[in-house]
Amino acid sequence: MSDGNMPLVGYHQAPIIGYHRAPLSQKFGAPRQPNLVALTSAIEMVAPYDTPAAFGGLDAFSHIWISWQFHHNYRYKNSGHSDNHQADSNFRAQVRPPRLGGNQKIGVFASRSMYRPSALGLSVVKLERVEVIQGRILLIIKGADMIDGTPIIDIKPYVSYSDALIQAQSGFAPAAPTLLDVIMTEHAYEQFMLLVSTEEPAGINDSDEGSTHISNHISSHIKSATRNATVAAALRQIQSQLVVSDIDAIKALIAQDPRPAYRRHEVDASFVMRYKSVDVGFRLIASGQLQITLVVAIALV
Repeated sequence: MSDGNMPLVGYHQAPIIGYHRAPLSQKFGAPRQPNLVALTSAIEMVAPYDTPAAFGGLDAFSHIWISWQFHHNYRYKNSGHSDNHQADSNFRAQVRPPRLGGNQKIGVFASRSMYRPSALGLSVVKLERVEVIQGRILLIIKGADMIDGTPIIDIKPYVSYSDALIQAQSGFAPAAPTLLDVIMTEHAYEQFMLLVSTEEPAGINDSDEGSTHISNHISSHIKSATRNATVAAALRQIQSQLVVSDIDAIKALIAQDPRPAYRRHEVDASFVMRYKSVDVGFRLIASGQLQITLVVAIALV
């Protein structure tokens, strides 16, 4: 900022309107593109952007665009925030996309790398529904490539007639990456089942009852939420409460092969992906499959 409250010339400042709440709290294991894994997550809006009136009509769209910030970019961790000067001083003109094996450089603007001047990401996700819980807004979404705590900058509806360009060329990424086969040892499965929650789900995946859902037909008059669960209780299911169906989500994430490109040939090398309240260990075995070997609870703060 310059003197007073006048922004520096050449910079645009945008407010954070909400935060992404998700099962993945670390970059390792997160899908590299949206809609590769149908993970359920939520966007928790913050005041003053959490007014239900701002979302009237949004549930008529099946998908939304989300602008967000790469908040785990190492260039910003020392300063604690994404300062524009910090971004400029660490500008990287070329990057090595994992899709090209991690050893071939291309221009940063020809990639979706996190190491970009704005530190901004852009994703299309499926909008499951808009919920009002005790007067606060949650957007329940699927297919995000963001981790937990990601700052949200903007939300726009996805319009298929203009946004879906089926004849577009996709450069070095013409098709979705090949998935690997994932198996689970009996020991890891037993560990997982011992950690599965016996609590009743908070209702975040139940679209028929509980919180109030915004309808395009009643957007001018939204009823008060009637469910007893607080926002924190509702989000606990997404962020930490382990359920049986999480096995499928964990396998789908590992099938994307989150290992660094330069280590994908290493048989029996152990890797750990954090998911909700557990650390999931896996390795490449001689058959070419990725094998889940352990599931260990972590201490949540």
